[in-house]
Amino acid sequence: MADIQSHVGVYSKALNLRAQRQEMLASNIANADTPHYKARDFDFSQAMENALGGRNVGGSLAMSVTRQGHLASAGGASFANVQYRKEVQSSVDGNTVDMDVERAQIAENALHYQMLTQLISDKFSGLRRAMSSAQG
Repeated sequence: MADIQSHVGVYSKALNLRAQRQEMLASNIANADTPHYKARDFDFSQAMENALGGRNVGGSLAMSVTRQGHLASAGGASFANVQYRKEVQSSVDGNTVDMDVERAQIAENALHYQMLTQLISDKFSGLRRAMSSAQG
C-alpha cells in the first residue's frame, strides 16, 4: 500500500497545488474591475519543491476578525509563497489584473492539471492490469 502511495503521492500534491493556483487565478479574474485589487500568483515549481520537502511557507491569507462573534479561519497549510503579480500596464484605478495574462495563465494551468489527471489515471490502469494478470 505504501508503494502505491509513493507512486501517486507526488501527483496528488501537484494536483492540489494546481487546484489552489486555479482558484487564485480565477479570483484575479473575478476582481478585474475591483479598484486597487492586486493580482496574485505563486511559482508552481517552488511550491512543489516546498510540498515535496514538507516545508509550509504559510502563503495563505488570514481572514480579518473585527468582532468577537466572528468565526476563526481554518487557514490551512500552504506550500505556496503567494506574491503580487508585477504590473504589466498601469490602470487608473490601481488594479493590476491583466485579463490577457490571466487567461493565458488559466489555460496553461488547466492544461497541466489535465495532464496530471491523465497520468494518475494511467497509473491506476497499469496497477489494475497488473493485479488482474496476477490473479489470472
